[in-house]
Amino acid sequence: MSETINSEIVCFGGEDWWYHNRAHIDFQLMKRFAAKKKVLYINSIVMQKPKISQGKNFIKKLMRKSESILHGLQKTDEGFYVFSPLSFPLHHIKRAKKVNDLIVGFQTALVCAKLKIEDPLVWVACPAAADIAINMKKSKLVYQRTDKYEEFPNIDSTIILKYDSALKQNADITFYVNEKLYNIEASQCKKAMLIDHGVDFDIFANAEQIIDKPEDMADIPGPIIGFFGNIDEHLFDIPFTEKLITLMPNASFVFIGKTLSNVSNLKNKNNVWMLGQKPYDKIPQYGKCFDVAIMPWKQNKWIEACNPIKLKEYLALGKPVVSTPFPELNKYLTVVYTANTPEDFANCISTAINENDLQKKTFRRKKVQGDTWDQKAKLVLETLQTIEV
Repeated sequence: MSETINSEIVCFGGEDWWYHNRAHIDFQLMKRFAAKKKVLYINSIVMQKPKISQGKNFIKKLMRKSESILHGLQKTDEGFYVFSPLSFPLHHIKRAKKVNDLIVGFQTALVCAKLKIEDPLVWVACPAAADIAINMKKSKLVYQRTDKYEEFPNIDSTIILKYDSALKQNADITFYVNEKLYNIEASQCKKAMLIDHGVDFDIFANAEQIIDKPEDMADIPGPIIGFFGNIDEHLFDIPFTEKLITLMPNASFVFIGKTLSNVSNLKNKNNVWMLGQKPYDKIPQYGKCFDVAIMPWKQNKWIEACNPIKLKEYLALGKPVVSTPFPELNKYLTVVYTANTPEDFANCISTAINENDLQKKTFRRKKVQGDTWDQKAKLVLETLQTIEV
């Protein structure tokens, strides 16, 4: 990796290192940048309005963020530093928001001083960090526009769009992973580039070489229809999936990931296994057990602007994939089945189950073999070298 850009990076992340899926693009890139640069990853600043009415879910979210803050500043095994600042979801209250920015900015400055970070490249994946990032001392400003946060539930869309606009106008470059969103918004940016997501190709493609299965998968009868990732009713179409499972009583449906919504109807079905969240490095061992991998997404503006990393991970595993449609999927129609109804989805699964021969697996893997995270990190750094401030 080149040394011609600043050797220090501060990333205001879109996720929290301590409890989110570590496949996300900001984690993946910072891990690779840290091989040659000093990297500080600031865990996500809370954007959603608190809803005490959520009861247990509200308490759970409060506890996990509190635990994240208590980790303090730590260096990860991946080589970069992680810090969770104390912050409050008060973006909709103007005066409180200014105080909150001062608090987060002060904590960030203290940590940067401790790490001797003086003039970093600042990377923003979380729109809520906009004003802090824009106003802090830096060599360059990068905006990662990989999700439409303004479409997320319990968000003040007007405020998030204001942050988004400020970042696009001030960032030296804005990176996109969704071609449709890039085409719509590129003209709003000082400079914009479409980079697409990457994949940890080798660990997924080589997973089937390990003979042993995870213990909690060993006794699940086939065929296995699998999904890994969070089940969130904003993204994952739960009623659609319930009907799909009812249509296929002789198949086993396995879900790997956190359940963030009510899935009691899914859990009550005899052919469903909910195995919970697993460490990222264990996901390929679970995915290799799938006969077909699925993505039953809701049809909304968030999904329209998405580019799920799991699609490339499924293909790197060599698995047949069935999905509800979304724009980025159009690039993969030679290796993915699409269906709009549970009935069509079930028919596609029934066909795909018989397509696990070596030739088809190899064809799917070749579709994503050139999209490794190492290559994406190299492309980003080469691009940053060309930008003059």
